[in-house]
Amino acid sequence: MTDEFAVVAQNVGKVYGAGATAFTALGDISISIRKGEFFTLLGPSGCGKTTLLRCIAGFETPTSGAILLGGRDITGVPPNQRPVNTVFQSYALFPHLTVEENVGFGLKMQGKSRAEIEAAVARVLALVKLEPFATRLPAQLSGGQQQRVALARALAPEPQVLLLDEPLSALDLKLRKAMQVELKRLQTETGITFIFVTHDQEEALTMSDRIGVISAGALLQVGSPHEIYEKPVNRFVADFIGETNFIEGEAGPAGVEIAPGLVLAVPAGRKGKVTLAVRPEQVRIGEPGEGLEAQVAEAVYMGTDTHYTLALAGGPSLVARVQSNAGPAPRLGDRVGVTVDAQTVQVLDE
Repeated sequence: MTDEFAVVAQNVGKVYGAGATAFTALGDISISIRKGEFFTLLGPSGCGKTTLLRCIAGFETPTSGAILLGGRDITGVPPNQRPVNTVFQSYALFPHLTVEENVGFGLKMQGKSRAEIEAAVARVLALVKLEPFATRLPAQLSGGQQQRVALARALAPEPQVLLLDEPLSALDLKLRKAMQVELKRLQTETGITFIFVTHDQEEALTMSDRIGVISAGALLQVGSPHEIYEKPVNRFVADFIGETNFIEGEAGPAGVEIAPGLVLAVPAGRKGKVTLAVRPEQVRIGEPGEGLEAQVAEAVYMGTDTHYTLALAGGPSLVARVQSNAGPAPRLGDRVGVTVDAQTVQVLDE
């Protein structure tokens, strides 16, 4: 089984300080990352995801537990002796070196021959589509091109694992989206295991084979983007990944009562108080009399979608996301019917 995993973290903990001032950045995290997959560590700022990445890179030493690379315990191995490279938020290119010199720098430090360096540099510049810029200095490049140079430099030594610490955060929205596609293409073409750290849910959903959601130093859920989005294990995951309507109610035989006399016909599978998670795209707006009665309290046009806030009669409000060209649009104040596909509703643990 170990052969299929590139990186395994076994009960990894990291505590800074001691006594009353001690801070637990990671609390007993175990995770197995497969060879050749694009794995994303996702969570809010300060949750511990970068600390875990730094433990894998060797820049931090776990307080407890072990890091395995290809089945070998590398917990005490220095960073420069690990077949791992890291791309940081800051690209840290040498301003006085050309693109090809920046890319070949690490190989030169490894004592590679000139012919080996030239071949490797040519290979990765072609991979990141920067051959025409080989003789330029970093100051002559755009932000996206500089990011590609940093990627090429990290890929040139052909590491077993590439670690990426929020490398797209400095780019503007349009360029960031383009680079998401490029990163996934690079990972697919090279077959190298990518471990990507981000707080951006869209980045994680767009690029990842699997996602690990971290909060307050704890690993909450690991799964494919579809699993994480469609079947979150608790309220934090549901709230952090995408937009969600949370509805408190009392579960009974007919469904979940979300207000006196107002029952949402979903099978809760339990009795007593429950929290339901309903994605806005699963809320359907129909004619009055179809499902629950509601009034359109707000409409926000988002281009491809329009977000409607629907005030349920005698109950809470729900947000519905509807394609803007889906047909006649309800207007503010309109009475509408609201239905939810029961199979899409998640009953959450806190």
